Amino acid sequence: MTFSEALRNENQDVYEAIFNHSFVQSIGRGDVPKEALAHYIKADYEYLNAFIHIYGIAISKSKNRKDISFFNDQVDFVLNSEIHPHNNFCEQIGVKYEELQGYPLPPTADHYVKHMMYHACTGSLGEVIAALLPCPWTYLEIGQELMKEYQPRKDHPFFPWISFYADERVAETTLKMRNILDRLAAEASPAEREKMKSAFRKSCQLELSFWEMAYTCEKWPVGEYIKVGE
Repeated sequence: MTFSEALRNENQDVYEAIFNHSFVQSIGRGDVPKEALAHYIKADYEYLNAFIHIYGIAISKSKNRKDISFFNDQVDFVLNSEIHPHNNFCEQIGVKYEELQGYPLPPTADHYVKHMMYHACTGSLGEVIAALLPCPWTYLEIGQELMKEYQPRKDHPFFPWISFYADERVAETTLKMRNILDRLAAEASPAEREKMKSAFRKSCQLELSFWEMAYTCEKWPVGEYIKVGE
């Protein structure tokens, strides 16, 4: 069993909780509350901006051009491809994508970004990847699970979102990322592998919390949710 396979098995409980979360299941049914969709996009847009920066840190920690090329491709993917599922959500609520950009992160998303940034700034490349990997991996499996459970057709309101994350390109990206992590884990000390496990587990937990944050429209306890620059 590879290191990444072991991580996946150890976190089956969190994956199951994600699949069964109300937001995820409502994507499958096609009935996500509009306010939850808007809250998700506001947070995810800024979260993905942070993801891009962390890919940049991964590039700085990479020791060969193959890894550099992979992370560079992922920056391009987030910038130019991952806008499509966001646009699908925007279309369903009748709001332009640009109107949902530039908002401060809610507490959970803020914590998630700082968790990843901590490992990116203080840890090895293996730690960085372990913290990043649950995002594409859980989304891939969400797309696959929703395809299997609901068998959405093209007239389903969230077919573009579901089919995007169930697509072979996301599967290939996830596998490449896993392969890099497996290689680095094989070279790492036992202590470093434990750090990778911890980073991966926390990111899985925070993926679940992110869905809850969006579904409940989580806000900071005191103060308005004010757009940046206003």
